[in-house]
Amino acid sequence: MEHEDVDMIGLETNDAAELDDMKKRLKEMEDEAAALREMQAKVEKEMSSVQDPASAAASQANREEVDARSVFVGNVDYSCTPEEVQQHFQSCGTVNRITIRTDKFGQPKGYAYVEFLETEAVQEALLLNESELHGRQLKVTAKRTNIPGMKQYRPRRSNPYMGARSRSPYVAPPYFFSPFGYGKVPRFRMPTRYGPYY
Repeated sequence: MEHEDVDMIGLETNDAAELDDMKKRLKEMEDEAAALREMQAKVEKEMSSVQDPASAAASQANREEVDARSVFVGNVDYSCTPEEVQQHFQSCGTVNRITIRTDKFGQPKGYAYVEFLETEAVQEALLLNESELHGRQLKVTAKRTNIPGMKQYRPRRSNPYMGARSRSPYVAPPYFFSPFGYGKVPRFRMPTRYGPYY
């Protein structure tokens, strides 16, 4: 009887320790869930502010203002660094940022954007059109502002490998009679392609 009482006391303390441990884990999980809810609310708030038309108009105006201070530079040598492009355009005014576009593998696409601090520098930079950098003639034009949703419409080109497919309904060719009669073919017909066995 005494041994049973001792075992029961040991089990109760063991159960109490497990219960405390489970309560701690539950509290940690609740804290983590609360933190996740808070982060999600924060992200949703930011997303809704991005979709807000007033802020979208403000960001569009800001983008237009930045584009008014920028130039597009085409035919840039692939080995050109941003520092070399900056030195080339340093005479026009203070260069704020240089962006050399790259493909998904990190290779330069051959063009760049140069953003200046002042708008007057753009006119000076346009004078550098057809100047040489790394032995290549640069094409310098004012940067245009991309308006979202105003993609230039290009009609679908026909694929020469797909045959002449039109969107008109199918019309069967006119029926004509064989000059040799039904099921008959000319006797001395040339083979359609070379066959070594006939």
